[in-house]
Amino acid sequence: MSDGVVLGEDGVTRCWWADSAPDYREYHDREWGFPVADDARLFEKLSLEGFQSGLSWLTILRKREAFRRAFAGFDFNRVSRFGERDVERLLGDASIVRHRGKIEAVINNASRAVEMVQAEGSLAAFLWQFEPTPRAGGLSREAIEAHTEESRALARELKRRGWRFVGPTTVYAFMQAMGLVNDHLQGCAAHAEVERARAAFTRPAARAA
Repeated sequence: MSDGVVLGEDGVTRCWWADSAPDYREYHDREWGFPVADDARLFEKLSLEGFQSGLSWLTILRKREAFRRAFAGFDFNRVSRFGERDVERLLGDASIVRHRGKIEAVINNASRAVEMVQAEGSLAAFLWQFEPTPRAGGLSREAIEAHTEESRALARELKRRGWRFVGPTTVYAFMQAMGLVNDHLQGCAAHAEVERARAAFTRPAARAA
């Protein structure tokens, strides 16, 4: 079995990180790496990756429904209208991560997302422009990078447009999760399934200049 791939009690081979908790197994098997073009889901994941900074993803995953309730389902048109009263409400919500900087970043980024849709047509059309050339075959654990040329370029452009908490490592975790890359390891059962989903996926078209 490839290094970094584990065999679960259910007989399914998975990336090493996915077998430590039921929440991780469900997320790994059904979501992680499958391509997404829905703007609300893309905005949600960028937001949650920002909250995850300095914490484990499992912590955020277990609070995801609470985050969705707190941030209006990550409807960025609604979140962009949040004000100081909403910030104070969120700081008092023990079901989410109460970090003023991260909360204010999500509200700021919601306004930037509205601007991006106006400029680019959709978040998806903009973000998928940074999809790298697909790799042949699955990765080994040692080959996984914390960030890449593409994630660094995307992070720079987001920051230029006023987004916050979008460093290259955060952005690469977003790209892995939303299917812009397939970083399921060689030997992981989900690798081929994600490849098929990516092959069938229609990339969102960028707005013509």
